Amino acid sequence: MGRKPGAGAIASQNKTRPDTGDVAAFVAGIEHDGRREDATLLLDLMQRATGETPALWGSMIGFGHYAYRTDSGHEGEMFLTGFAPRKANMVVYVMPGFDGLAGDLKALGPHKTGKSCLYLGRLSRIDLAALERIVEASVREMRRRYMGESADTSKV
Repeated sequence: MGRKPGAGAIASQNKTRPDTGDVAAFVAGIEHDGRREDATLLLDLMQRATGETPALWGSMIGFGHYAYRTDSGHEGEMFLTGFAPRKANMVVYVMPGFDGLAGDLKALGPHKTGKSCLYLGRLSRIDLAALERIVEASVREMRRRYMGESADTSKV
């Protein structure tokens, strides 16, 4: 039996990659008024919390980036944190997951979580200071894991 082309090597790239799209135009094009307002608010909050410039990653807005390699040898790049204005929810990406964030999640208000996704309704119903702390902690942890930065820094 023959070997598949690329077997044992990286056979494909991530579908989610940064592109050169205009973040402001993307946000301005969000149809739902409330999602558009919330996306504008998240742009400011995440830029402040990360110190990074926003970039489009397909239909997501990401801040910063890191390179990774899985145990199976797959290599890729992803944003440190970001968000996606979806029809049903605003999705905030908390890449390292939610360990150690129980207090801030409790203070946050109405939300749901997935492995690395924080699903929010309207941001007017949540504690934005708690959300900013979650984003800061998430980025600190990602920088510690993937960039060798100290985890004890007080600011991202």
